[in-house]
Amino acid sequence: MKKPLLAGRIAAGLLVAGALCGPALADGPDGGFDPQALFAPLTLPDAANAFRDGAGKPGPLFWQNRVDYAIQAEIDPSTHGLRGDETITYTNRSPDTLDVLWLQLDQNAYRRDSRASLASPRPRTEFTDGYQLDAVEIDGKPVHFLVDDTRLRVDLPQPLAGGGKQAKLRIRYHYTVPGTWGGRTAVTPTRNGDIYEIAQWFPRMAVYDDLRGWDTLPYLGSEFYLEYGNIDYAVTVPWNYLVAGSGALTNGNEVLTAAQRQRLAQAAQSDATVMIRAPEEVNDPSSHPRSSGMQTWRFHMEHTRDVAFAASPAFVWDAARINLPAGKHALAMSVYPVEGVGKDAWNRSTEYVKGSIEHFSSKWYAYPWPVAVNLGGHGAGMEYPGIVFDGFEDKAPMLFWITAHEIGHTWFPMVVGSNERRNAFMDEGFNTFIDVYASDAFNKGEFAPKRDSEYAPKGGNPVDEILPLLADPLAPTMMAPADAVAEKYRHPVSYFKGALGLVLLREQILGPARFDPAFRQYIATWAYRHPTPSDFFRFMSSAAGEDLSWWWRGWYLNNWQLDMGVTAAAYVDSDPAKGLVVTLASRQKLVMPATLRVDYADGSHEDVRVPVETWRQSATPKLALHTTQRVARLTLDPEHKLPDADRGNNSLAMP
Repeated sequence: MKKPLLAGRIAAGLLVAGALCGPALADGPDGGFDPQALFAPLTLPDAANAFRDGAGKPGPLFWQNRVDYAIQAEIDPSTHGLRGDETITYTNRSPDTLDVLWLQLDQNAYRRDSRASLASPRPRTEFTDGYQLDAVEIDGKPVHFLVDDTRLRVDLPQPLAGGGKQAKLRIRYHYTVPGTWGGRTAVTPTRNGDIYEIAQWFPRMAVYDDLRGWDTLPYLGSEFYLEYGNIDYAVTVPWNYLVAGSGALTNGNEVLTAAQRQRLAQAAQSDATVMIRAPEEVNDPSSHPRSSGMQTWRFHMEHTRDVAFAASPAFVWDAARINLPAGKHALAMSVYPVEGVGKDAWNRSTEYVKGSIEHFSSKWYAYPWPVAVNLGGHGAGMEYPGIVFDGFEDKAPMLFWITAHEIGHTWFPMVVGSNERRNAFMDEGFNTFIDVYASDAFNKGEFAPKRDSEYAPKGGNPVDEILPLLADPLAPTMMAPADAVAEKYRHPVSYFKGALGLVLLREQILGPARFDPAFRQYIATWAYRHPTPSDFFRFMSSAAGEDLSWWWRGWYLNNWQLDMGVTAAAYVDSDPAKGLVVTLASRQKLVMPATLRVDYADGSHEDVRVPVETWRQSATPKLALHTTQRVARLTLDPEHKLPDADRGNNSLAMP
């Protein structure tokens, strides 16, 4: 998405914003704009209460359950199989006693009879058998369970009380990893061996929260809603495989050579990329500490809702230091096959990871984990905590954009844990919004501006690229459940409209001085928690000091268009020295603050900021301007910053 220009300095020239009506348009729905509809009191979907308060913050009775995992997995390259053994420690902090536990079995979406397979508009031709559960136990004893599509219900032998009581659940399982048709998790062939891109690879606890109790939406393709905790996991692979994963590698002395450990130590002190395993070493047995058998890689990650990893004999590996606020550091790493090597390709991946994270961390919230990995695989373009899956054939600028976007998901939804299966705009839209500024910041704008619309030809004004969506009567709102949004609308609504809504809020409605601190506070307040759209709407209105009900109603809860214009102007008493009365009009249901440029006959001009309150009582308000000389032209939104459906009425020449 191309970022609209920042607002210029506004000259205060507004005298009156009243309810005087002109003849151009009548108020009300028949005329397009109804002030009583846009500015009516707003009832948000979720009511404020003791759990989530009126300021959009966790309330005094807020609670959230916790999940910790210990997982051992082994990959069998001969069958493309993964076998796992996990122990889940589930902490019930709710006030409720639970008699069952619900888990997510996302691998079952690849079954021939899954809801995802049967609901897909594109028929699938390849399938797996999904999860095969070998044992489900509590305290070492088998328990009754039920598998229903991508969900697992475990019946507890004893109810689990709230207030911090724990249950330990052990599950042993196996499944076949899909090929590249698997999308977000796959086996990808390369010149020097397969790349295993392993995600959604262990049964994960469903969320039990104050909104719905167990949130058990099936996995149809929309993304995730998961609880937070710590995860320790071990991956056993053949001796010649490298494994890169979420979190910190805890047994590097066992799985890395002395040279690789020394290079990693160098990278931890280097702003330039350091090669850990060079292309010429990929098929060199000496790049591994052993020459036969199997080897186990161990990782630890804290405050996370998930982990993913990649394993392959084909990896080139490089790394560099990430500089974080308060003098802290992390490590940016990239792993990719030799097919991705190139000065304009994956040789720069770690530079992109480092630059993006440093920008996001300084501007919004510090990166929380010790490592960030970019995997060059088949091109899923998919994010997980601490690791992202991208395509080894990608090159700049696409490689930068996809890297920044997927790494940007660290903040939404990996840190701020919104429900992606219900509210995709809080995931994709918020992330695309912060991407806009990351593109501007990286290497003095090398890959700016970021474009994110699929509607209009590239090179046009980005606010115009949203116009076909706003004019489409079939387009869903951003509040539509993620699985209910057709592919035609998924990207334009969740990504582009979601991002543009925040750009307009930041640059046209609030201004950066109010938006930025409020948005930072929102991230910090809801870090590792589960906010809803209602929480976000309340938080931003409260923290920014502005009643934004009209904006939430028009842009988010509805798909309303904007079409403001200048319809008439007359000098007071026909004397240019006494001022000018300007009549505005709105032909659509949404209005916004705007700049009115007054071009004078002598060649000078003045910008008047017209607040949204101008429209509170009329669809055709009159403005009395302090002018003392003859006016040549009036132009509303002269710098083309607003998504105005018809700019033909934005300008008026004076006789």
